[in-house]
Amino acid sequence: MKKGAHGTLVPPDDEREAIDILMSIEPRIKDIAHIDLEYIANMDSTNMTPHEWDIIIDAIERNYAYYDGFVITHGTDTMAYTASALSIAIQNLGKPIILTGSQIPAYALYTDARRNLINAIRVATLDISGVYIVFDERIIMGARATKASESKLDAFQTVNNRDAGEIRIEIELSSDVPRRHRGKIRVIKGFESDVFVTSLIPGQDVTDLEFLLDNERIKGIIIKAFGTGNIPYNFESFFRKAREKRVPIVITSQCLHGVTRMQCYDVGRRALELGAIEGYDQSLEVLVVKLMWALRHYPYEEIKKVINTNFVGELKV
Repeated sequence: MKKGAHGTLVPPDDEREAIDILMSIEPRIKDIAHIDLEYIANMDSTNMTPHEWDIIIDAIERNYAYYDGFVITHGTDTMAYTASALSIAIQNLGKPIILTGSQIPAYALYTDARRNLINAIRVATLDISGVYIVFDERIIMGARATKASESKLDAFQTVNNRDAGEIRIEIELSSDVPRRHRGKIRVIKGFESDVFVTSLIPGQDVTDLEFLLDNERIKGIIIKAFGTGNIPYNFESFFRKAREKRVPIVITSQCLHGVTRMQCYDVGRRALELGAIEGYDQSLEVLVVKLMWALRHYPYEEIKKVINTNFVGELKV
């Protein structure tokens, strides 16, 4: 980013300027590894869409055989969604894909971009595989990551799990981090973008959600429910209508580190009987991505199975 005419942060005007800013962060990064740079886009990550996810996936698949690891510089607002998308769409990954960015723009004297970029490249040289976010002192599994602060330099957290590693004087990794392997990757790109996410509030009129079901463009809905995945009894008509219209409804908890246990309370159990899909301990970001991905590649009857499949460690049932 750079400062625009109105004093707001905007992307650079062209590819060359974006590359110059990136390479000026720390010219000595080539001392860590032999680096080639491929320009994909330079945009405020607020404007990211599944189309950009597919472009990134294409670039990795095209270059996979020629590099030992990949680093993607990315805006923080949607970084966790992109990390989840890569985690689900690139299967049997035998090398590291590291996403990083900064809370403070790279042009600022006190930016955190330099430290994060250096550490991301360091982690990409290690004997690990999978998609990770490297930010501040944390190494976070991409499919477990969420942005937890808009201003702290330690902006990301791991949802319902421990971090994959920590940046200290030496880099420390969790013992269960998968190692490199020479297996062939399987790439299945493509995401259905017409997914709606809503959060319950006390006294919510269920007809507000039933109205969504009449919109033929909406293919799937995620509800951030109370506590362990509890849904008021008066939502029964909504679940019946969703089943009739073959619109999958995924339930997660409003709590940042919440886990759905929908069999604990009768209100949750009833929603399951009416066809709700339980999200368990998965992050909102990975649930959104998995639903988008499943809707593009699987029939309605198999959506629940995909949501409840553990692909890379994003789910413990």
